Amino acid sequence: MGEVVGAGLLSHVPTIVLPEADRRELNEGKEISLVPGLRRLRTEVFETLDYDTVVVLDSHWATTVEFVVTAHSRRAGLFTSEELPRGMCRMPYDFPGDPELAHAIAAHADKHGTWITPIDDPYLPIYYATTNLWTYLGVPDKRWMSIGVCQTADTEDNLRLGRALADGIAATDRKVLLVASGALSHTFWPLRQIRDHEASDPRHIFTAAAREADYERIAWFEQGRHDLVLDTMPEFLKVKPEARFGHYLMMIGALGEQRCTAPGRLFSEYENAVGTGQVHIWFDRPANGWS
Repeated sequence: MGEVVGAGLLSHVPTIVLPEADRRELNEGKEISLVPGLRRLRTEVFETLDYDTVVVLDSHWATTVEFVVTAHSRRAGLFTSEELPRGMCRMPYDFPGDPELAHAIAAHADKHGTWITPIDDPYLPIYYATTNLWTYLGVPDKRWMSIGVCQTADTEDNLRLGRALADGIAATDRKVLLVASGALSHTFWPLRQIRDHEASDPRHIFTAAAREADYERIAWFEQGRHDLVLDTMPEFLKVKPEARFGHYLMMIGALGEQRCTAPGRLFSEYENAVGTGQVHIWFDRPANGWS
């Protein structure tokens, strides 16, 4: 039977793939903590754990009438971002996928009252919420696949996807890492002000309320209080988390929801990215299971 062997809420911001000189120029001469954090994640987690497949819960991939899971045997090409082509231009990616797991996840949609479609179209777009993290964390021969965030889904819908994801993993022999790729609060500064807020210091987060809401949830993550995160989702939605926090909700839906007490380890500081709240938090599998 398959299982989730680790999970993380990770930042994919464009800054991480800029040259170091550019990162320092944007950040008052200092390196952003997100980059060394990803390097440490690779050496301490992605190169040491026994796993077969990484499932990225991609907050940039918005679907509408269903959840979609990639079912390619391999994905390879060059990625240029439509959002920031100056900074993410012709970036190579090449990794095996996991069609068997994709179809196993989709097979559990009806059971959980949701809609999941596996797609292997070679022309299906890929997004930097997946490719930026693969650039740092991709280990040769490890399978990677993505699941999009459905823009018409609410909190319960995202949790249902997570339940189907857990059942699909359990139905296979896969050992899986889950990556919730996305931010905490997520409001950008307006264009005429945005260049004044590119440094990573949290004072640049769009509002004090958003910053405090992020800090509160980071503390709960470190304590393993996923129940508090879930119970206060209506309040958190007021500070506009990225993708309505669908990436995290799908992840925690696969880990047991309120029953999950796995504490998080910070692999970065809490940082600003032009108004948005960014952090790397990793959840190790508890010895007695997720819930």
